Amino acid sequence: MSILIKPIITEKATADAELNNRYGFVVNPKANKVEIKKAVEAAYEVSVLKVRTLNVRPDRSTRFTKTGVQTGKTNAYKKAIVQVAEGDTIDFYGGAE
Repeated sequence: MSILIKPIITEKATADAELNNRYGFVVNPKANKVEIKKAVEAAYEVSVLKVRTLNVRPDRSTRFTKTGVQTGKTNAYKKAIVQVAEGDTIDFYGGAE
């Protein structure tokens, strides 16, 4: 079971990372906070202070078209906000240093 699916790279998440040392990840819905903490520490070699998780609900939409009513939804997923120790950083881009 892969715990970390992908990092969340948005404008809000990047600002949170720069200001507060918090990084966002899309994680496996069955993963708990202890498993997420171990996975982040192993993958990025940082010290994790706090893990906060939230389940993101699917967005439902309805469109009225010539052929009738079309309904759809996005996928639900679990998000983890991980706070790392002061001085530790996670480089998602792998740029030259």
